[in-house]
Amino acid sequence: MPQPDLEVDARGLNCPLPILRTKKALNDMTTGQLVRILATDPASVRDFQAFARQTGNELVEHGERDGAFCFLLRHR
Repeated sequence: MPQPDLEVDARGLNCPLPILRTKKALNDMTTGQLVRILATDPASVRDFQAFARQTGNELVEHGERDGAFCFLLRHR
Protein backbone atom coordinates (compact mmCIF):
# COMPACT_ATOMS: atom_id res chain seq x y z
CA MET A 1 0.00 0.00 0.00
CA PRO A 2 1.41 3.43 -0.92
CA GLN A 3 2.34 5.73 1.95
CA PRO A 4 -0.49 8.20 2.68
CA ASP A 5 0.06 11.90 3.31
CA LEU A 6 -2.65 11.86 6.00
CA GLU A 7 -4.63 9.31 7.97
CA VAL A 8 -8.22 9.65 9.19
CA ASP A 9 -9.13 7.32 12.05
CA ALA A 10 -12.91 6.91 11.90
CA ARG A 11 -13.02 3.61 13.80
CA GLY A 12 -16.04 3.38 16.06
CA LEU A 13 -17.95 6.04 14.08
CA ASN A 14 -21.10 5.30 12.09
CA CYS A 15 -22.26 6.75 8.79
CA PRO A 16 -22.03 9.57 7.82
CA LEU A 17 -19.19 10.55 10.19
CA PRO A 18 -16.36 8.66 8.37
CA ILE A 19 -17.29 10.45 5.12
CA LEU A 20 -17.61 13.84 6.85
CA ARG A 21 -14.21 13.48 8.51
CA THR A 22 -12.70 12.48 5.16
CA LYS A 23 -14.27 15.49 3.39
CA LYS A 24 -12.82 17.79 6.06
CA ALA A 25 -9.35 16.21 5.65
CA LEU A 26 -9.50 16.53 1.84
CA ASN A 27 -10.24 20.25 2.15
CA ASP A 28 -6.73 20.75 3.57
CA MET A 29 -4.99 18.57 0.98
CA THR A 30 -3.65 19.25 -2.50
CA THR A 31 -4.23 17.40 -5.76
CA GLY A 32 -2.55 14.00 -5.87
CA GLN A 33 -2.10 13.62 -2.11
CA LEU A 34 -3.25 10.38 -0.49
CA VAL A 35 -5.44 9.94 2.57
CA ARG A 36 -5.90 6.63 4.37
CA ILE A 37 -9.19 6.13 6.20
CA LEU A 38 -9.72 3.49 8.88
CA ALA A 39 -13.37 2.68 9.65
CA THR A 40 -15.30 -0.07 11.41
CA ASP A 41 -18.79 0.69 10.03
CA PRO A 42 -19.63 -2.09 7.52
CA ALA A 43 -21.60 0.46 5.45
CA SER A 44 -18.38 2.42 4.90
CA VAL A 45 -17.35 0.12 2.02
CA ARG A 46 -20.39 1.12 -0.02
CA ASP A 47 -20.21 4.72 1.24
CA PHE A 48 -16.59 5.29 0.16
CA GLN A 49 -17.17 3.71 -3.25
CA ALA A 50 -20.09 6.10 -3.82
CA PHE A 51 -18.13 9.04 -2.35
CA ALA A 52 -15.26 8.47 -4.78
CA ARG A 53 -17.63 8.27 -7.77
CA GLN A 54 -19.55 11.40 -6.75
CA THR A 55 -16.54 13.58 -5.90
CA GLY A 56 -14.02 12.46 -8.53
CA ASN A 57 -11.48 11.43 -5.89
CA GLU A 58 -9.79 8.14 -6.79
CA LEU A 59 -10.37 5.14 -4.52
CA VAL A 60 -6.87 3.72 -4.98
CA GLU A 61 -7.52 0.63 -2.88
CA HIS A 62 -9.59 -0.73 -0.05
CA GLY A 63 -9.59 -3.80 2.12
CA GLU A 64 -9.63 -5.03 5.70
CA ARG A 65 -6.77 -4.72 8.14
CA ASP A 66 -6.60 -5.38 11.88
CA GLY A 67 -10.39 -5.60 12.22
CA ALA A 68 -11.03 -2.34 10.35
CA PHE A 69 -11.87 -1.37 6.81
CA CYS A 70 -9.03 0.54 5.19
CA PHE A 71 -9.48 2.93 2.27
CA LEU A 72 -6.88 4.87 0.32
CA LEU A 73 -8.14 7.91 -1.58
CA ARG A 74 -6.18 10.15 -3.95
CA HIS A 75 -7.31 13.78 -3.89
CA ARG A 76 -8.53 14.97 -7.29
